[in-house]
Amino acid sequence: MTDLALWPFVLDVHGRPGVEEALHELQDTHGHSVDYLLWALWITASGRVVGDDDLDAAARLSRGWQDAAVAPLRDLRRSLKTPSQVAPRHAWEGLRGKVKSLELDAERMLLEMLEAASPPPGDAAADASEALRRAAAIWGGSAPAALLERLASASGV
Repeated sequence: MTDLALWPFVLDVHGRPGVEEALHELQDTHGHSVDYLLWALWITASGRVVGDDDLDAAARLSRGWQDAAVAPLRDLRRSLKTPSQVAPRHAWEGLRGKVKSLELDAERMLLEMLEAASPPPGDAAADASEALRRAAAIWGGSAPAALLERLASASGV
């Protein structure tokens, strides 16, 4: 079990081979929240015990902040992939970089809110694949079991 704070845990796990790709597929193809899924992995790794009510509360918190801040910033950043014909390229890229930084700040704020709302660390043994399946079911939408298993395996949790 780990007593690592959520943000450093997320940075570590997100940087592992295969994790980013699995998360983005779950986000872009299946409508899941990257931050919520990473939180579910952290809950598991830190031995915290959460029930369906806890998962539901975290999903509502995640969905609210994602709708208010993360998704609009992500959409804006993605729309800025193609440089404007009227703005200098360096200015356009600078603007896109600032939006990307704001998006990351919004995601970090969400993770801080999720961490603050989490139960204390414990020594409960949990399976990362099962934790992701439970979190994905609470979130709703589709989440192929093989993709969740790939994420759990790649995360090393």
